Amino acid sequence: MQIRELSIPDSFEIIPKQFGDDRGVFLEWYRFDKLEEKVGHKLDLAQANTSVSKRGSVRGIHFADVPPSQAKYVTAVHGAVLDYIVDIRVGSPTYGQWDSVLLDDTDRRAVYIAEGLGHCFVALTDNATVSYLVNSTFSPGREHGISPLDEEIALVFPPEAGELLLSPKDTDAPTLAVAAAAGLLPTWDAARAYYATLNDRN
Repeated sequence: MQIRELSIPDSFEIIPKQFGDDRGVFLEWYRFDKLEEKVGHKLDLAQANTSVSKRGSVRGIHFADVPPSQAKYVTAVHGAVLDYIVDIRVGSPTYGQWDSVLLDDTDRRAVYIAEGLGHCFVALTDNATVSYLVNSTFSPGREHGISPLDEEIALVFPPEAGELLLSPKDTDAPTLAVAAAAGLLPTWDAARAYYATLNDRN
């Protein structure tokens, strides 16, 4: 597999090598050792999640308190989504910026999203099925959101998504500026210090 860092520090795109024959396709969609080489520490798996979404469904922008927050390894096992990684770490050189990766059942890419980054995706097909490997269990009191429609962040949703469908939780979420003013956002320094503690454990 090929792993490259995205324009948002501490996020990576993973492109697996696929082996096809008359029976179908085989691939390794996750390799802890290859990821560890790039990230600096292993992903300690604690929970696996799956979501199935109608075309146009938007999930995010979600994040959790640092520490421990929640690192994510995300892929689409059916259909297609456009996955967004948003830098919400106050003080980061790319604060407020985002990058995106098409996750689908053709190229079968994955993304790794470090603790403290915002995560969002929009479904481009019906029954878009996304699977996540995460390194900490869900903790409601530490989970937060930012509106995916925040004009400051300015996510670009492709025409293939059609009409956007959002949950009340996401439409009611604060903007980046409001979340920052309320002290909800992680900081660049805190996130980087936490990554260093994870690296030291290896």
